[in-house]
Amino acid sequence: MYLMFIKCESKTPGGIVARPVLTSYYKSPYFRDRPYDPYTNYTSPNETVLCPDSYQSMYSQLLCGLCQNKEVLRVGAVFASGFIRAIRFLEKHWTLLCNDIRTGTLNPLISDTSVREAVMRILKADPKLADMIHKECSKESWQGIITRLWPNTKYVDVIVTGTMAQYIPTLDYYSNALPLVCTMYASSECYFGVNLNPLCKPSQVSYTLIPTMCYYEFLPVNRTIDLTVPHTQHQELVELVDVKLGQEYELVVTTHAGK
Repeated sequence: MYLMFIKCESKTPGGIVARPVLTSYYKSPYFRDRPYDPYTNYTSPNETVLCPDSYQSMYSQLLCGLCQNKEVLRVGAVFASGFIRAIRFLEKHWTLLCNDIRTGTLNPLISDTSVREAVMRILKADPKLADMIHKECSKESWQGIITRLWPNTKYVDVIVTGTMAQYIPTLDYYSNALPLVCTMYASSECYFGVNLNPLCKPSQVSYTLIPTMCYYEFLPVNRTIDLTVPHTQHQELVELVDVKLGQEYELVVTTHAGK
C-alpha cells in the first residue's frame, strides 16, 4: 500500500507545463503502462492516484488498501509527512471507510466516475473485515495501528532523512517500530544515489552515488569562513577524485539534460 498523489499544474508564459516531477511521472506512460512487477503491484488503482481531488484520492486509496489488507507487505508514501497525513486522515474518516467495506458500497462523496469504477472492481461487502477495522480503530490508543490493520506489513517505505527525520518517533508509534526504509536519494531533476543497506536505522542511512545517473561535483563547506578571504575562493567546486576524507561538502549535480 504505497500512497501516491498528483499536484496541481500550471503553464508558464511560454506555454510550458510546470508541475512537480512526481506528477509528471504518474501521468506518464512509464507509470500508467508499467509492466507487472511485484514491487510496483500497488493496492491503489491508477485512477485513484491520478484523481486531482486530494480528498477523493486519499479516501479511495486507503479504502483499497484496507480491502486488500492481508495482501499488503509494505506501506508508505514518498515522504514521511505524506504518510503521517494519511494516518491522520484515517483517524478522522475510518467510520465512513468501515461502512463502505461492511456494505460493499462506495460513499457518494467519491464522485469521480473513473475512481468509482476502479474502486468498485476491488470493493466487496466484507462484514468480518469491517468488524475488525471498527474494533481496532475504536480503541483509545492508536499505537501500532499499522500492524493491527495490515498484519503482514514488513516495513514502512518512506523518506525519513533530512527534514523528514522529525517524523520518525510518530512513525515508530503507529507502526510498532517496524523498519523505516529509505531507498533513494533524489531531487526533482534526477535520482543520484541509492541506499545499499535499506534495513539500517534511519540515523545510519548513507547513500551510494551512482556515477552513470548524473555528473557530480562537490562544494567544500567551511563552517569557520575567514571573512578576509575573497568570497569567490569559497565557491570552487572539486571533482570526485579530489574529495578529501573528513571534509564536508555540498553536492552539486548536473543531469544528462545539462541542468
